[in-house]
Amino acid sequence: MRAIGINTWVWASPLTDATLGPLLDRVADLGFDAVELPLETAGDLSVDVVAAAVERTGLAPYVVGAMAPGRDLVRTDPATVAATQDYLRACIDLAAGIGSPAVCGPFYSATGRTGLLTSDERTAAYAEWREHLAPLVEHAGSRGVVLGIEPLNRYETSLVNTVDQALTGLADLLGPALGLALDTYHLNIEERSSADAIRAAGEHLAHLQVCGSDRGAPGGDQTDWPALVAALDEVGYAGPLNIESFTAENAAIATAASIWRPLAPTQDDLARDGLAFLRTLTDEGTPS
Repeated sequence: MRAIGINTWVWASPLTDATLGPLLDRVADLGFDAVELPLETAGDLSVDVVAAAVERTGLAPYVVGAMAPGRDLVRTDPATVAATQDYLRACIDLAAGIGSPAVCGPFYSATGRTGLLTSDERTAAYAEWREHLAPLVEHAGSRGVVLGIEPLNRYETSLVNTVDQALTGLADLLGPALGLALDTYHLNIEERSSADAIRAAGEHLAHLQVCGSDRGAPGGDQTDWPALVAALDEVGYAGPLNIESFTAENAAIATAASIWRPLAPTQDDLARDGLAFLRTLTDEGTPS
């Protein structure tokens, strides 16, 4: 049985030491095995508080980062690169301290930053990306954590949209401490086949986020879920399926994720429906 988790962004943003406990209680009470913990700002979450909460609830923790405006590793000034690296080190240190095997996110430029790149400009940006990411990969490896790089759809970035671009951009930096974190929402927009994209990621697949093609609960949407799970089995992915969706009640997160309407009657309904579908899919191989 594959573990199933959910991101706390389904209900609230930001996640802090003060709001952590009740949210993790809700996730555990709904029956999830794992939880994604977004560290939006260094210091929002402390190792002792989070470690105690995940131990109490029995949830397996996974840390995700947020590339807010001003966080960039490419095509920017040295001070911005250094500040972004410091933030990502904080994410890695939190993960190491609480037992999260991975830290995942679009760790290249700010979400929403787009612009047309020539072939030469893209090649140069990828080289700069590897240069500025390398010390973070080294730090992650020293802490026993894997960095998972997430391609985003064309409306959220113009740098890394596909698995092929991520593999090309990261090149020989890929390894035990650096892989890919894929999200079925972005795959649905950018890839010709989500299953084939997973196969292309292969051994480099470090983490997977799932949601419906409309950003709501997985199941009953346009995604070919049996084919996707079959591809996960083919590449030997043994990690969780973590639902990532968002609340429309928080202005900042609604704007960042373009969530302009409720995606379910309630956020708990979204979580329950997604969990029920994924349990059926992963336990029996075929959704009901």
